[in-house]
Amino acid sequence: MKGFRVGISAMQYEPYPVLVKKWRYFEELGFESVWHCDHLLFTGDSTVPLYEGWTVLSALAAETSRIRLGVLVSSNVLRHPALLAQEAITVDHVSQGRVEVGVGCGWFEEEHERFGIPLFEPGPRVDRFSEALEIIDPLLRGETVSYDGEHYRLSEAKLRPYPVQWPRPPLTLAAHQPRMIRICARFADRWNSSGTPEEMAERNLLLDEACEKIGRDPKEILRSMRVSVPKLVAGGFPNPWSSVEAFGEVAGTYREAGVEEFIIDQPQPGQYQTAERIASEVL
Repeated sequence: MKGFRVGISAMQYEPYPVLVKKWRYFEELGFESVWHCDHLLFTGDSTVPLYEGWTVLSALAAETSRIRLGVLVSSNVLRHPALLAQEAITVDHVSQGRVEVGVGCGWFEEEHERFGIPLFEPGPRVDRFSEALEIIDPLLRGETVSYDGEHYRLSEAKLRPYPVQWPRPPLTLAAHQPRMIRICARFADRWNSSGTPEEMAERNLLLDEACEKIGRDPKEILRSMRVSVPKLVAGGFPNPWSSVEAFGEVAGTYREAGVEEFIIDQPQPGQYQTAERIASEVL
């Protein structure tokens, strides 16, 4: 498993002191990163309390010292791209250069219906995502941006301070379909998706092809998978947190499909001992 990365998905629905304790625990074990979500409602149960993603990420950045951290992924339709870029720069400073900037085009219909925020049809939503990245990328680099698009307009806009990470904090882009994957080829440092080994392998090849068409080295983009443990088990795999062998089996299968990183549901308290063994023996 040399070179294989593992991050933890720890959604922000638990009390803040519990989140701090868990993030510090995962950091001490040596996992690469910790991530949570960008929603107004918890997607599994809309009655569950949920902290705002970037606000609590900034707080957790101040409570940790090594682990990289991010929102998987920020919904482009919930905020203006310039605001997202400024939030990311702020957390980059709070974390002293550990933020990962995750962006996706948005998908959770219920929260948009409840709060009256336009979700847009899939085509225009992807159009907005593409334009947003043409804004976010240079703003994170400290450039002055003038932009006249169909959905966004900026006039000599720039953000200060510069980010800690140079030339900008890394971009993690979520994409499953061909057009979104082509956008990833242009901007992403990390591509994140989810699915079966066959689906991940197919999308991995699409990303390679998209990079080659624009003259970019495909190896520049980390291939990452958001791992839902219940979906994995429903698909016939063992629970990765059940044993060191089970984790190795699942990770090995997906690695053969081109996956280089798992961002996986956090282990349950009863699985912590196994997680500690995985962190020390596998990673």
